[in-house]
Amino acid sequence: MERKLQSIKNHLKESARLKQTLAESYSESILQPALVMTDCLENGGKILLCGNGGSAADAQHFAAELVGRLKRERPAIPAVALTTDTSILTAVGNDYGITEVFRRQVLALGRDTDVLLAISTSGNSVNVVHAVQAAQEKSIRTLGLLGHDGGELADLTDYHIIVPSHNSQFVQEAHISIIHMWCELIENAIHPI
Repeated sequence: MERKLQSIKNHLKESARLKQTLAESYSESILQPALVMTDCLENGGKILLCGNGGSAADAQHFAAELVGRLKRERPAIPAVALTTDTSILTAVGNDYGITEVFRRQVLALGRDTDVLLAISTSGNSVNVVHAVQAAQEKSIRTLGLLGHDGGELADLTDYHIIVPSHNSQFVQEAHISIIHMWCELIENAIHPI
């Protein structure tokens, strides 16, 4: 029982240490993508989001907070998680391969006024890399919410945040905190009180 309790304490302390590091050293890096997304929205664009697994869930969570609300009533903010249409995902995955499921959607839905947020704990998810490359073809600004060493996406995205951990669960916990901060910053900028 004591080992289990200690394991819980250790997990929470390590997660808190990582967030403390982000607070002390990454605040400007966190703010810049929020400013890019706000500029996109103020100029009639939308936010496209993609990721795999837990990062897909984070993409959907972010889109839901923007289209719905985070803290207060306000008009909907345009955001699309490219992870949710099972007919597109399965058709494109079957016909072109899983590496193309986000790329094809960026090519179909993306406009040069939009922003693509690529979420990847490794920074090397091939289908997310292909989505960023498609965004570049269409002059869509790209953001990366990454972990580990940032992987290939650190070199491809216009702006990125690399959560400094090689533990994917701590990276994902930090990602959702950053997403909530972005939602609040965007909500307050687009629809001030």
